[in-house]
Amino acid sequence: MSTSRLKIKDPQGWLYYGGAVLYATVAYGLGFAGLFVDDLAVNAIATLLLGHAMTIAAYMIHECGHNLVFEHSRHNAVLGRVMSWLCGAAYGTYEDMRYKHFRHHVDNDDVVWFDYDAFFDKHPFLTTVTRALEWLYIPAHDLIMHTVMVFTSFIIPQRRNQRRRNTTVILVRGGLFLLLLVAFPKVALLYMIAYLLMMHVLRFMDSVQHDYPYNTTLFEYKPPPHKGDLEWEQLHTFSNPVSLRFPKLNWLVLNFGYHNAHHADMNVPWFRLPALHEDLTRNDPGRVIPFWAQLRLYHRNRVQRVYNPQPGDYPKGLDYLRTAQSGVGPVGGNAASFLTSF
Repeated sequence: MSTSRLKIKDPQGWLYYGGAVLYATVAYGLGFAGLFVDDLAVNAIATLLLGHAMTIAAYMIHECGHNLVFEHSRHNAVLGRVMSWLCGAAYGTYEDMRYKHFRHHVDNDDVVWFDYDAFFDKHPFLTTVTRALEWLYIPAHDLIMHTVMVFTSFIIPQRRNQRRRNTTVILVRGGLFLLLLVAFPKVALLYMIAYLLMMHVLRFMDSVQHDYPYNTTLFEYKPPPHKGDLEWEQLHTFSNPVSLRFPKLNWLVLNFGYHNAHHADMNVPWFRLPALHEDLTRNDPGRVIPFWAQLRLYHRNRVQRVYNPQPGDYPKGLDYLRTAQSGVGPVGGNAASFLTSF
């Protein structure tokens, strides 16, 4: 058994990572407690706080997956697993989430197992229902993905060896939620809303960060066409910060919008990404998708994104970026979350 000491990787990590973990856990506790209060205003604030706590926990899984928090991968894995329980991603394994996300970086590809476009093609009624729910701002497409995640070992043949663990997590989390639903139905409903808010935030940030389609090569490896091509990777990766004028607003999503910087060096922790982004772009607004355009794309294309394959390589690398900046262009994607390991 390893007896390696707990050692933070970056000298500023205790402050920034410690603060993020402290916020996620305390905000989760306060938010959840606030759902029980008999006051609608408190309930609304608590729901927002709980949803944001889950969001920060999710982005901490991403940081742990890149081994950016601690020097030893074992310690990153422990923290990542804890965070996965907070944000509802514990049904699959942390290792599977990390493997799929690393394939995304190393292969310069969106590597998946679940061919959801083919799934929608085979189930037209479900596609219609999903689009109707998406029109109502219910993230139905992602709910399908998260349902697969919940029952991962019973749906994905390659994960059958995880059934005991998967069943245990289902019984624990499902049992607690059922108890909550019976005893405090209002709290259960507000918890579900908080969870949906987290899903909206995660996919909002993910939706326009790449323009390439997915490939079902997670378990059947095929040589990716752009592996190792750093220039291509940067050309087909797009940054969508919340704000360049007020950079600390990006802390709301742990700077995940500085996506070109993250792909330029995936070993840079979240709190150093703005500096790397500035080195790469001189904070040129023409190199990012402005927030107003992101909102417009997310709103206008919320139904179209269901069963709408990404276009692949644009004739010119900047076409996607320029079109997205206009707020009328690419519909973006729904299901490219690092929380779904398939």
